[in-house]
Amino acid sequence: MIRSLAAVGAAALLSSIVTVPAHAAVVSVASTASLQAALDTARAGQRIVLAEGRYTADHPVKITKSGITVAARTVGGTAFTRGGFELGAVRGVTIEGFVFDGTSTLSVPAEAQATRITRNTYSGNKDGASLSVSADDVEIDHNTFQNRNNEGVYLQITGPGSEIAKRSWIHHNYFYNHQFSGANGGESIRLGYSHKQSKSANAIIEYNLFEKADGDAEAISVKSSDNTIRFNTIRNSKGYIVLRHGNRSTVEGNLLFNSGIRFHGNDHKVFNNYVENTKDRAIVFGSGSEADSGPTSTGHDRPDRVTVAFNTLVGTGAVVDSDGGNFKAKDCVLANNVIRGSSGGVVSMHSGSTVKYEGNVIWGGTGGAMPSSGYKSVDPKLVKDANGLFRLSSGSPAINASVGSYSYVTRDFDLQARSGTRDVGADEYNSAAVRKPLTKADVGVSAP
Repeated sequence: MIRSLAAVGAAALLSSIVTVPAHAAVVSVASTASLQAALDTARAGQRIVLAEGRYTADHPVKITKSGITVAARTVGGTAFTRGGFELGAVRGVTIEGFVFDGTSTLSVPAEAQATRITRNTYSGNKDGASLSVSADDVEIDHNTFQNRNNEGVYLQITGPGSEIAKRSWIHHNYFYNHQFSGANGGESIRLGYSHKQSKSANAIIEYNLFEKADGDAEAISVKSSDNTIRFNTIRNSKGYIVLRHGNRSTVEGNLLFNSGIRFHGNDHKVFNNYVENTKDRAIVFGSGSEADSGPTSTGHDRPDRVTVAFNTLVGTGAVVDSDGGNFKAKDCVLANNVIRGSSGGVVSMHSGSTVKYEGNVIWGGTGGAMPSSGYKSVDPKLVKDANGLFRLSSGSPAINASVGSYSYVTRDFDLQARSGTRDVGADEYNSAAVRKPLTKADVGVSAP
């Protein structure tokens, strides 16, 4: 597994401020009062463990010491129904294995940098976000967020004032069953806010599983700049990966089933993604209510210079679609994608859009808005592998058929190297395919 830059940055920060003493020990406690007492006298390197049970606290337990781990004795065996934790000005704290039920809360304020939130469960409705993160270099991994039906997001990445939390690393989490029925406001992850869109968060969201992400049309809503969203799986969800605001983000290698990708903003790269949909709109070029959003705008920014390349897109009707606002996609690219539809035009781009088309392979429909110079209409010979993914088969006309120079596409969605003239689509043909969609066994509190 690739280690993210966020992890490296957090580790470097922690090593510079925490010296683990030779006498580090595990301290076991059996009540919130004894937990608070142990935390008040904790030393860096200690692991403070709370016994199994359900705890109701009038006030959050305060953590004011750096370099410690606060853990449940068994993952999932220790639940807060009220109260929770409050982090102070600390560094390198880990919170591990708790269940946050009822009104219990946990947030990571800006002064609690290099915090790790791991193997916790956030269950049911909360007032606001289930978990809110304002600090830099926070790792959020192997948590489960589940069974919410009110307004509010599972995970909010924010920051102090007008600033954005930087280098969040969000990985191997399970987001399940958000059923808020309002018009919006039920995202699984919201990365930033509209008024922080110009700020560079440099977050990495990878290897997460989303199922029944139905609380909003956006399962992952990006409202900041310079982020990476890669290798996630979304199944049977109303929510898409959406670059709602901000610039220069990368969407790579995600596996989406009955979901899709939509984008606004400038200079994004969308490549190596696999989208299999039982309907249309696997990829959506968003339109704009304005040409370029100002730093505090809440409008829809026109996509400028966005490249959509080397994706495998399976659907019906307009597999690649666009929205119909006043400001259409400008100077964008649709290149070297395998697009399989069932009828009609597989690409629908509103008049006034300026898009460069090259090297695409389409089947099961017509080019639609795409000029004949931008594609070949030929059967790509997709076959389903043992993991349910459509791949190129031997003799596919998509093999060694890409055109143009896309130097950043050095691997395919299996993370296997691409060499020579690259194959069209997300899959570089290789009999040793390794990728499979994530399942519950791969993510969440019990995963390896």
